[in-house]
Amino acid sequence: MATRHRVARDFQAPPLSRADVETLSARANEPDWLLQARLAAWDVYETLPMPTTKDEAWRRTDYRHINWASAGYLAAANGGTYNDIPAANRQPLLGEQQGGLIAFVDDQIVHREINAALSEQGVIFTDLRTAAAEHPELVRDHLMTHAVTPQDGKFAALNAALWTHGVFLYVPRGAAVELPAHSIFYTSQPGATLGHVLVVLEEDAQINYLHETLSPTLDTDASFVGVTELIVKDGANLRFVNLQDWGHHVFEFSHQRARVGNDGQLDWITGQMGGKLVKAFMEIDLDGKGSWGRMSALYFPDGKQFMDLDTQQNHNAPHTTSDLLFKGVLKDDARTVWQGMIKALPGAQKTDGFQANRSMLLSDNARADSIPGLEIEADDVRCTHAAAVGQIEEEMIYYLMSRGLPRAEAEKLAVDGYFVPVLDRIPFENVRDRLMAYVERKLLGTS
Repeated sequence: MATRHRVARDFQAPPLSRADVETLSARANEPDWLLQARLAAWDVYETLPMPTTKDEAWRRTDYRHINWASAGYLAAANGGTYNDIPAANRQPLLGEQQGGLIAFVDDQIVHREINAALSEQGVIFTDLRTAAAEHPELVRDHLMTHAVTPQDGKFAALNAALWTHGVFLYVPRGAAVELPAHSIFYTSQPGATLGHVLVVLEEDAQINYLHETLSPTLDTDASFVGVTELIVKDGANLRFVNLQDWGHHVFEFSHQRARVGNDGQLDWITGQMGGKLVKAFMEIDLDGKGSWGRMSALYFPDGKQFMDLDTQQNHNAPHTTSDLLFKGVLKDDARTVWQGMIKALPGAQKTDGFQANRSMLLSDNARADSIPGLEIEADDVRCTHAAAVGQIEEEMIYYLMSRGLPRAEAEKLAVDGYFVPVLDRIPFENVRDRLMAYVERKLLGTS
């Protein structure tokens, strides 16, 4: 009788090369300093191994089933237009008013607008490649030097070397911008896209910003390797909303990091809805005395979706405050992992850090792992965490059904109420409505 041997698949790298870096930069006629930065990042990329389940941060995330043959080559523009992006995502965020909107289909910019009111305040809102050419001093000083760096990981280095498209938002000192900025990365085909978001707020500046990543669902694998950098300087105030709605064929590997200066404030809200596998590192560094940061998330995987959300709240100065609330709902065979860490460095006295992760399971096969952690090196702090995982409360469902509601509607009301604490932090009503409509489609199995 023949014996079957299971062949173990290695954690393979995408089939990209240094020549791809040179070709990408030459095709866009990038300045030499940017090419050199890309090549230096590629050198770092080649020295780093692919992460495996032997690495603590990746221990629960096995991505070996990705098909790099379809997900590993650079996806070039193929004629996509602005109208390919769903109309709901293109709507103005405040009534009929739009502060600025930049949209990409694959790696091609298809729409760019900025309200005159923002330009008059000195706001720069453009694609990253244009910013590198027209504002080299600003981009060079901040691009993967202060927040995310190539040394942060294999995929961070890959983005630094081969980002295919990106957005640059710069708000000058003292500018209080009332109209929000909005950007969209839309992927229409298999392959790899590498998106980059760089936000710089100078002292005492403030703005609201919505960034969206999305795609339809295709039959073959695609990948998104992303980096988000949020630099909030002394006294500045940023509210950043990041919504992800990938098709169920997309593997996302992303590094997202913020740095907040003295008395600066960052309110960071994220929504995770799509993707086949998502591995996202989200980190906030409270670098200045009196800085404040809040991280909120809602996520709702279904089918066989897998999400690993890795958060870190770093208190690097005294009198800093961080607050994290991540709420998830899981359906079918979905699985999530949340790993959270609060760190207080020596000298970071009067630190106030809190984190909470709560997961609601709608099926017996869904699984959510919550792994909070504290690493405290100061002796005058208040740092706490909480985590809970449980099935949807049947007593509440029974009560609603006894009032004449069908079970699906009762579950929808329960989930709506469950997500409200995070939804209320999103400053755009139409975005909140859009998220709740998507939650309803998930519950009905029509997403």
